[in-house]
Amino acid sequence: MARRLTSFSKLLIVLLVVGAAFFGLKYLQQNGIIGGGDAGGGTSTTTKERKNKTRINDDDVIKIGVVTWGGYAGGQYFNEGFKASEQSRFYKDYGLNVEFVVNDDVEASLNAWKAGDIDLHWYTIDAFPTIIGGLRDFDPVVLWQADWSRGGDAIVARRGIKSVADLKGKKIAVAEMTPSHSFLLYLLEAGGMTVDDIQIIPQASAVDAAAAFKSKQVDAAVVWSPDDQDCLRAVPGSIVLESSKNASHIIADFFFAKRDFVDKNRDKLAKLYEGWMRGAAEINTNPAAKQKASKILSKGLGIPEADALAAINNVRLANHGDNMNFFGLNPSYNGVTGSSLYLKMTNTYKALGFASDVPSWRQIAYPYFVQEAQDVLTGPEQAPERVKQFTKLDDKTAKNKEAVATKHVSINFRTGEYQLDENAKYIIDNEFVDIAKSFGNSRIRIEGNTDNVGSARSNKALSLKRARAVASYLMEEHGMPANRFIIVGNGPDKPVASNSTEAGRAKNRRTDFELVRD
Repeated sequence: MARRLTSFSKLLIVLLVVGAAFFGLKYLQQNGIIGGGDAGGGTSTTTKERKNKTRINDDDVIKIGVVTWGGYAGGQYFNEGFKASEQSRFYKDYGLNVEFVVNDDVEASLNAWKAGDIDLHWYTIDAFPTIIGGLRDFDPVVLWQADWSRGGDAIVARRGIKSVADLKGKKIAVAEMTPSHSFLLYLLEAGGMTVDDIQIIPQASAVDAAAAFKSKQVDAAVVWSPDDQDCLRAVPGSIVLESSKNASHIIADFFFAKRDFVDKNRDKLAKLYEGWMRGAAEINTNPAAKQKASKILSKGLGIPEADALAAINNVRLANHGDNMNFFGLNPSYNGVTGSSLYLKMTNTYKALGFASDVPSWRQIAYPYFVQEAQDVLTGPEQAPERVKQFTKLDDKTAKNKEAVATKHVSINFRTGEYQLDENAKYIIDNEFVDIAKSFGNSRIRIEGNTDNVGSARSNKALSLKRARAVASYLMEEHGMPANRFIIVGNGPDKPVASNSTEAGRAKNRRTDFELVRD
């Protein structure tokens, strides 16, 4: 005979059923099978996010150290953000988990790289000689170029300073041993000056340099965008004396890693390079891609979208063709390479006492990934950046173009002649070609000058022929576009010394090279 359930038994069964239903529902919600909220009232985690959290092992993530800068957008855009994610094209196309770690404290970021918390780290090749001595124990190697600064770095100056010559004796705020320092040194050289001609006021960073200028402690400062615009608003009458829009081939961001890490992860890094170059090329050629990249940078860097877009517009994102040029793998390229920039700044910083124990370029260059991608990264979108093409100017416009920097160079011609001999070509190569290439977006005015021996009319005609001969050499030997040059023959009209002595006349027989704002 069946027994009837007691009241207590019925209650117990009900409680068991309710409990099972509750925990079953909770399980389904947590795994994204059905919707629901969390205890705090927020949105529940999706199925993909749950899977992502379980699939991505932190040890399997390639971590890349960066700062708040637009030049790394190619990788961040291709990654669909800054965090490792299954939505990343690195993950979808190559099975890579990639994370960008933002830290504007460069010293702390480098220490994280040394400790192994970051795998790849940014720096600029121009300033790399100042820090590589402290990294030698980790055997760093240069993997690929990320960008050229094209407006992201600028020198602001107070009212009354219109050229490099006007900086003489002035106080200039700059973060030493940084890209800002490199920029200043190049500009001084273009104006025939050195650090002995100015007063450097050292700063901890470009942000601090901007603050010093805005508080009117200095006459000029080397700053980063968008601080340059803040400086102009804060100091009435101030100007951007020069920026990397014109100084187009001085500041080059790149990524480096420990050789041991690279050797163990060649396949992963080859895929990372390939995807990064695809991302950079898309942004360079597709306005919609650039707009999407600005949204990604806005979110990842915590800055307004307009600022993120401006940051991208202030650089040239390096694609595969640009990297071929950077590593000297393109035999037809005669512009600035990573090797030439690194060697020049090694010598410069050594002379100033800011660099020591610097390895050669051959010891640190690791072009393997660029070489391996030659048959994969093809097409017009991966072609290197073209040399800027200048429009032809009429004589009046050319004459009124304002010079930013003037360098006097003594080129010896035989009396009455204007042909360049081999020694004259050597002087041009040594004194000016590097400047012309580094300030690749500036026009160049070449002014021929003579002493006062002979008639003014004949001297003027001769000086014009000599200036043309110099321009022709730069076009034919170094591939510079003809419309870039403004040719002037001054004759004896602009002496820099007295013509009453032979020494003075020798100084007046010169060629002036001027960088002119386009």
